[in-house]
Amino acid sequence: MKSNLNTEIENLKTNIIKMASIVDEQVEKVIYSLETGETEHCKGVRAKDLEVDAYDNLIQAQCENMLTLFQPVDANLRFILSSLIINNQLERCGDIAVNIAERVKKTSGNHALIQEAQIIEMSQNARKMLKQSIDSFIYQDTDLATMVIQSDDQVDQLNRQAFKFLVKKMQTEPATIEPCAHLIILTRNLERLADHATNIAENLVFFVDAKIITHKNRLNKPPKSTE
Repeated sequence: MKSNLNTEIENLKTNIIKMASIVDEQVEKVIYSLETGETEHCKGVRAKDLEVDAYDNLIQAQCENMLTLFQPVDANLRFILSSLIINNQLERCGDIAVNIAERVKKTSGNHALIQEAQIIEMSQNARKMLKQSIDSFIYQDTDLATMVIQSDDQVDQLNRQAFKFLVKKMQTEPATIEPCAHLIILTRNLERLADHATNIAENLVFFVDAKIITHKNRLNKPPKSTE
């Protein structure tokens, strides 16, 4: 029974890595298109999302079957629980890649504005976080996962700066309202991409170290005064 469970866990890990590879490819293409303005690289991103959805269903079924048939404990149980969450985060990253592709197509002629708003820097950071979170899962590297978690604040800061810049731009230059509106949505998607990468890293830490660190920073902050 144990050897069968080990085999199933290896199959599960393999499928998550395959799914992650597709998502990573989607994100790489849309970020490259954002950086260069060459929107042809966005082609096929939506079609790839169907493959991601198929893996999502497969991995969910695998996890449910293992929980039912083997009643795993300790590290095996943590791996399956983590896999369920990581699978969900990867599926959302695939959706985000599709959303980014749509905004890139609508803003490809505004490259100077994108650079001025530091959106390219933000996109590169979010892309790096996702890649590192996937690698942390593959190699069970908690140090790399910790780096991902620590990088999230920088992406959040860039998102706030971009939002303020774009709002001010719309106020002072009405002709930029439409592209700025698209870019605000795009930066929100980049911020969410970084959040999902962080969630993947946090669940890797849960699996390897048996520590729940999700929301740790927020929960440890002192409550705001109501006076």
